[in-house]
Amino acid sequence: MAQQFLVYQSLWAMERRRPDGLEWTLDEKLAMIRDAGFDGAGVRFFDRQYAKTVTDFLRAHGMSWQAQCYPKTVDDLKPIIEHVQEMGADHINLQPDVRPHRLEECIPYIEGWRRLAADAGITLQIETHRDRMTTDLFFTLHLLDCFPDLRLTGDLSHYVVGREFAWPISEENHALMHRILDNCWGFHGRVASREQIQVQISFAHQKDWVDLFMGWWEYGFRQWKNKAGGDATLTFLCEMGPREYAMTGPDGYELSDRWQEAIMMKDMVRALWNRLPS
Repeated sequence: MAQQFLVYQSLWAMERRRPDGLEWTLDEKLAMIRDAGFDGAGVRFFDRQYAKTVTDFLRAHGMSWQAQCYPKTVDDLKPIIEHVQEMGADHINLQPDVRPHRLEECIPYIEGWRRLAADAGITLQIETHRDRMTTDLFFTLHLLDCFPDLRLTGDLSHYVVGREFAWPISEENHALMHRILDNCWGFHGRVASREQIQVQISFAHQKDWVDLFMGWWEYGFRQWKNKAGGDATLTFLCEMGPREYAMTGPDGYELSDRWQEAIMMKDMVRALWNRLPS
């Protein structure tokens, strides 16, 4: 088998949060994701019934999913693993919902979560995310010094905002991001600027930021292809979220069509993947 590339849509990103309160039903969201040509979805797995409803639909339509969770303790991962054993998932995406000040305080969490996942035979990835253990770029690099084989899910937007990288991006900051990308085994897709966690990728004046992220993703895809097995699967989750991630005008409505931008991102990263050598 050849290496595969799957593009998912985040169900959180399907929330609209409009001033008029108009929301899509879960059935509508799932049908939209299927009909738009996504390969699957990112699914919160802490609610068993919700996860079962979603994964039953995805499975019935030949789609797949990642299991997302936010444990505060090592034991918080146990029910997530049970749900994955019941329903399946290509991997667990873990946001470590703890904020240790010192590296040594992180070690029992990382070791505990990795041990539980390994014992269950489930792939585990730790997401780079603000207000989590991985909130800071430098702190996360120290984690990689301690755990050189730690598998990350790269949501690079958080470090661009968190460090407020000056433009143009310096070679030093590119090198720091490349160290993160070297450990990425999956990606969450959102484009940030140094001041905004989520810019409108359909606006022409955001092109420099879009090009920056596309360059980082290309580097990350190439690194993954070199280290992953010949039959491995890389997942990319389009995750452009509702307000306050999405910027809004004075009327409270978003400045761009975020659903159409998710489809646009899907097509962009698939085209990027297809340009890379096999």
